[in-house]
Amino acid sequence: MPEIVDADAHVIEGATFARQAFEHFRDKIEFRAGADGGLFIEGRPYPDTRGAGAGCPPQHALVGHDPNPHTVEGMLADADRDGIDRMVLFPSMALAAPSFEDPGFARDFCALYNDFIADWCRQSGRRLFGVAVVPIEDVEASVKLAHSAKAAGLVAAMLPPALRQRNLDHLDLDPFYAACQELDLPVAIHGAPGVHLPKIGVDRFTNYVQVHCISFPFDQMTAMTAMVSGGVFDRHPRLRVGFMEAGVTWVPYFLDRLHEHWEKRGDWIEGGWQRDPRDYLARGQIYVSCEPDETVLPAVIDACGDEFILYASDYPHWDAEWPESTRALRSRTDISEKSRGRIMAANAKRFFRLDG
Repeated sequence: MPEIVDADAHVIEGATFARQAFEHFRDKIEFRAGADGGLFIEGRPYPDTRGAGAGCPPQHALVGHDPNPHTVEGMLADADRDGIDRMVLFPSMALAAPSFEDPGFARDFCALYNDFIADWCRQSGRRLFGVAVVPIEDVEASVKLAHSAKAAGLVAAMLPPALRQRNLDHLDLDPFYAACQELDLPVAIHGAPGVHLPKIGVDRFTNYVQVHCISFPFDQMTAMTAMVSGGVFDRHPRLRVGFMEAGVTWVPYFLDRLHEHWEKRGDWIEGGWQRDPRDYLARGQIYVSCEPDETVLPAVIDACGDEFILYASDYPHWDAEWPESTRALRSRTDISEKSRGRIMAANAKRFFRLDG
């Protein structure tokens, strides 16, 4: 069977990390009992399951079929069940880390999580690879954590699609991007509703299903607009950025839309918009995760090529197809074997430098 690398799976931090977090941050993290209880961080519920941009109720977060993501051994057995050779692990609870308001707490929480996920992955025999979280509102601390993440063997740094008061093209963030470029550490954009990140479009909905429909693609379109039109890829021409968990079929449409604005009004951007958006794709700066059964995946390949697309399972979250997430990609006949191999493994190995 061809090698399969999952570019976006998730760890469920569980009791081990929770115990460490409670011990380290007793004044910031608490668990409240009762109907309105749950996990509270800095006095706010995580996830916030009510109101505008509602997040997923924790009791409904996992896919059916009894996954076992709570131990390294269980996760590896689940990967074997789906035919996955290697997994890149994003957080679940720690998706919220960029939203924490106390700078010292955010920095120390990220450091604790990064140590946790690095240790988790070291136990896997190089089958699991961790993504670091950084308190990006504090750029200086994020630069230091990027260096320590690389030294610990983590394979990317995660950013939210937007910050509280800044977009991802803000010049204040350039030292972080420069550090990631120097370290050959890719940046992975990953949002989530209900964790107090900026609400992009979802402020109009209070039903989680409606929120989930639009949160991920709107988030990624916002992030791509900022990074492409705001000059991030021009200022850091070796920086690789992955746009995760929104599927890939929006990309041809959105690159065409960006292209039109670059062509007709690019000079309205301060400093001038430097390049056709497709140039950043062609030179390997843009990667996007896909869902294996996306109907128009062949059209995406025809329009944009196959060297930027990453297979992703979203294991073990509720919208994953585990333990059959690889079946569609392995069996579909509407893409070539060359494209299949790139999407299933080669692109992820290049983006994350898994064999480097």
